[in-house]
Amino acid sequence: MSPIPPTKPYRIGRSKTGLGLFATKPIKKGTKIVRYFGPLLDSKKAEDDAIENKYLFELDKRWTIDGSVRENVARYINHSCKPNAESDVKPRKKKIIIRAIKNIEPGEEINYDYGTDYFKAYLKPIGCKCEACEKKRVKKKAEARAERVQAKAKVERKAKKKGEKPVKDSAKPKAKSGKVSARGKAESRRPVASKRVKTKSTAKTLTSRAKAA
Repeated sequence: MSPIPPTKPYRIGRSKTGLGLFATKPIKKGTKIVRYFGPLLDSKKAEDDAIENKYLFELDKRWTIDGSVRENVARYINHSCKPNAESDVKPRKKKIIIRAIKNIEPGEEINYDYGTDYFKAYLKPIGCKCEACEKKRVKKKAEARAERVQAKAKVERKAKKKGEKPVKDSAKPKAKSGKVSARGKAESRRPVASKRVKTKSTAKTLTSRAKAA
């Protein structure tokens, strides 16, 4: 026996930011998805409860809908900076309808833009975690990593052109008599592990020291 298809085009499911609303069947652009509803509150009075209640949806300057009631399935719809739905506010009818602005496929999360005020008050302080913003963050990290690699490679190329390599120990072995030649004394004074390239003036100094020895 085949399973009974869902009567509603959405279901509540686990999202990256908690719970969310997901499509269970194809939703065409322009289709009404769900109504955002709840008790009507005086907008001026609702401002005092706004800190504790994140589900207040203002219809106009006079009325605000308290969408915190469990029956309001639309409260599970998360914010997105690049949404596939929108809130169609109808102040005269005291209604808010969530409508698709793109074709939504089964399994895709339904989302809409919460607006500038909500974004500044609740999302900006902690950083928006919608899919669009997450992609931007990943892209920025990848670009920063690529820039660091390029900068490092550039420094290595410059160092290679200048010949900045460790100087090998060129001191000659001791003579059979146990004495070291004047040249050998001069060579032994060179810093073995130094990466600096000796200049002409350094060479002259070493030669003069060798003659003095």
